[in-house]
Amino acid sequence: MKVKSFLRSALAVTALMTWGVISMSFTTDDKPTSRVVEDGGTGPYKAIMKEEPTLDAHTIFVPQDLSVFGKKNALPVLVWGNGACYNSPFEHYKFLNEIASHGYIVVATGYMPQEGERYQGPMSTTQQQLEAMDWVIAQNADKSSPYYNKIDVKNICVAGMSCGGLQTLFNCADKRIKTLMICNSGLFNQQNAGSAVGGMPMPPKSKLKEIHSSIIYILGGEKDIAYNNGMDDFHRIDHVPACAANFPVGHGGTYAQPHGGEFSVVALAWLDWQLKGDKNASKMFKGPDCELSKRQDWTIEKNDLLDKLK
Repeated sequence: MKVKSFLRSALAVTALMTWGVISMSFTTDDKPTSRVVEDGGTGPYKAIMKEEPTLDAHTIFVPQDLSVFGKKNALPVLVWGNGACYNSPFEHYKFLNEIASHGYIVVATGYMPQEGERYQGPMSTTQQQLEAMDWVIAQNADKSSPYYNKIDVKNICVAGMSCGGLQTLFNCADKRIKTLMICNSGLFNQQNAGSAVGGMPMPPKSKLKEIHSSIIYILGGEKDIAYNNGMDDFHRIDHVPACAANFPVGHGGTYAQPHGGEFSVVALAWLDWQLKGDKNASKMFKGPDCELSKRQDWTIEKNDLLDKLK
């Protein structure tokens, strides 16, 4: 009787499921929400790439072990915007992961890239960088967050590549920004504005006057389609410390190379100097014989204010 009763119950449940009376939840989206990239990077804090349920349409790169961070050694912040206004950092994840492995929390615009996939979907927006800053500040203050008192919210760099650089310059007046990093990018002028991709933010050159922080342009040399725009920006900036570093690889940079290639070396030195106050890192940029000027294939230009920075 027990067997017959069990079978009747099983058949009834099957029928109810077929008729839609019982709803069972099976997830159809089995994509992972975290992934370790390149063994966590070469830095002292092995990183992980992940999505956070509290921040939609962003990807986080952060040390796997947060227990070693606190108020006295909190994580500085890099907010990142992607090339082509992609809503995923699939072109830059090695570069961003490498930075995180050196003791940073990176909040990149867009959805976490899946292995072997290219993003296809709506463009990202300038607002997402502001959302990223809002989020790190809220997480640092939230006692229930794993990031509570572990984020250095006074040391935020906003950065981006190509379209992401334009998004960054669009947001440059935000007072929460400690420094800016513009990669393979620069504002269009009236003469070449027609070559911009539709949907990109297009601030005028006068926007540069709203910059209140130090700024670095990291460009791919004269073959970089953004070279003229970026160098024109740099030569117009005389009210804040600024420099322009060029490595002759064109517009694509070195982001896809292992651990982000040469661009990550220079970006990390800038971040360590500007956000961590690392005087040793400042040697990459300061002085007439700065280390970058001696590094193979790199060139650097600086304005008069840069060498006066501590």
